[in-house]
Amino acid sequence: MRLTTLREIALEYQLDLPAQNIEDLRPHVQVTNDEPNFRNFLEKFRALRLFYQSPEIIRRFAYEVIEDAVKDNVQYLELRFTPAALAKTRGYALEEVTEWVFSAADEARRAFPSIEVGLIASINRHESLEIAEEVTQIAIKYKDNGIIGLDLAGDEVNFVAAPFHKMFLKARDVGLGLVVHAGEWTGPATVRDALENLGVHRLGHGVRVVEDPAVAELARERSVAFEVCVTSNLQTGVIQRLTDHPLREMMDMKLRTTLNTDDPSVSDITLTDEYQVVIEDLGFTLDDVKTNIINAAACAFRPPEEQDRLVYKFKEALGMNSGAGPL
Repeated sequence: MRLTTLREIALEYQLDLPAQNIEDLRPHVQVTNDEPNFRNFLEKFRALRLFYQSPEIIRRFAYEVIEDAVKDNVQYLELRFTPAALAKTRGYALEEVTEWVFSAADEARRAFPSIEVGLIASINRHESLEIAEEVTQIAIKYKDNGIIGLDLAGDEVNFVAAPFHKMFLKARDVGLGLVVHAGEWTGPATVRDALENLGVHRLGHGVRVVEDPAVAELARERSVAFEVCVTSNLQTGVIQRLTDHPLREMMDMKLRTTLNTDDPSVSDITLTDEYQVVIEDLGFTLDDVKTNIINAAACAFRPPEEQDRLVYKFKEALGMNSGAGPL
């Protein structure tokens, strides 16, 4: 979310945040000089929840996120949104806020035809199971009307995934894509749990998988993709230096990796920035970056024929096709 928009809303609604200028507001909603750990990172989201003050604001945020992705030349976007976060400040119904995000995404698609957008409904581990069940039901209800996946996020250190197993398997049974944040702040055991008990198609982060070859082998066998967010991993204390990041090791282990921003506003980055980071700090070649882009297209939460179309589209754009038509 744009800092300029946040400042405008903070002033209009007299939020309990310093908003006379951008630099005063920035450390409350964006990682600056914080000690790198997951608690400080998650604290930014607590502040961001204060901004969801009206349907118009929620629509505006969703629209601007897509518009900014277009400016970064993103051509396929899967946008997470957390209904409970959007609804809490004003007590909105979860289905209402979901429909507001839908309307903003539809408007952005019409305004920016170069981008394809799918929505992933996200559940936070620390919130009630009643909320999780309701979000799951909303995701299932809107499966053919914008929602393509279900996500479990939040504090994986203090909240296990076991209570959500049945919900995720129910969502998988109706064809939703499943992704769980695991193996970021905890070890490979949470990756194994996500693979064996939640039936995930993708893992949010999952970088601690390198600590257990058996879990890595399980991920390879199931062709599960890893949503790797290098800058975010530094900011949350998963790694101490960018050069320590295990992404290269994951690729050497033949794991299906992709490059992602996590939270562009919180981390103050774009996807282009992440490409630059892996080239400058991890020694990636342009071909390495292309491989991760194609992996992302191939594991999009779309039917197989749509995945094939995306792979062909991006290979064509990246000069990787030999002239054959779409699969």
